[in-house]
Amino acid sequence: MKMKPSKVLQKLRAGELVSCVKLNSQDYRLAELAGMCGFDCLWMDMEHVPNDLSVIEISALAAKACGADLMTRVPRGSYSNHIRALEAGATGIMVPHVMSLEDAKNVVRMTRFHPIGRRPVDGGNADGAYCLVDFNDYIKQSNEHRFVMIQIEDPEPLSQLDEICALEGIDVIFFGPGDFSQGIGAPGDFANPEITRVRKLIAETARKHGKFAGTVGSPANLKELYDMGYRFVSCGADVVGLTAYYQNILKAYQNEAFGKAADKETKQSGKGIYK
Repeated sequence: MKMKPSKVLQKLRAGELVSCVKLNSQDYRLAELAGMCGFDCLWMDMEHVPNDLSVIEISALAAKACGADLMTRVPRGSYSNHIRALEAGATGIMVPHVMSLEDAKNVVRMTRFHPIGRRPVDGGNADGAYCLVDFNDYIKQSNEHRFVMIQIEDPEPLSQLDEICALEGIDVIFFGPGDFSQGIGAPGDFANPEITRVRKLIAETARKHGKFAGTVGSPANLKELYDMGYRFVSCGADVVGLTAYYQNILKAYQNEAFGKAADKETKQSGKGIYK
């Protein structure tokens, strides 16, 4: 038996742009809906969102049913924190705040099997098809069909960016402008020249070493990021979409209420004039 190939890796290796959306909700139905709409990758978070592994597991099933990949941003910690999302069925993981070359090497060591790393082996989970995938095939296919993405979102690792991007076992170098803006003392200043410089630097350095560049974006700057060399771009989030949807509905109520209040005021005003 073979592991299901990663749609993200297939598209990246073909030079295509990967579509991704972030899901903050724990409801697997929203993951299924995003997959049905056609996204290549669904991003679920365990760093900032209180998702547990049961949420990752059922969302991974929903994503697979729609032909999408599920990527999980894992919490930093022991090797178990890094690999359990993969064992629960996620197609890839994102490791936040990689701070140095040694840090990146440790991520590879914990998340890749022999001969690249020393990830502990247990094929009795979803990714190993509950031991239906042969032991050695499981190791080989995991290294080939499951992706590891690391986040550069601090200024500290930039001095070793070349060496980090050259590491075997890392597929995507992901620039996180939000935390990076804090790191350079300019929180939220996304037009800061240093952010622009580093965004370009990461895309160029990743490509130079045969890796893929990833970041967050929006429909407004998607082409700019693509032209810069980014092929994995996450646009939007369920909470952002729902907020806009709810606000638009509420605005209709408010407009209706305002209109009635204005009509009432006009009528009252009219009585005062013509009585």
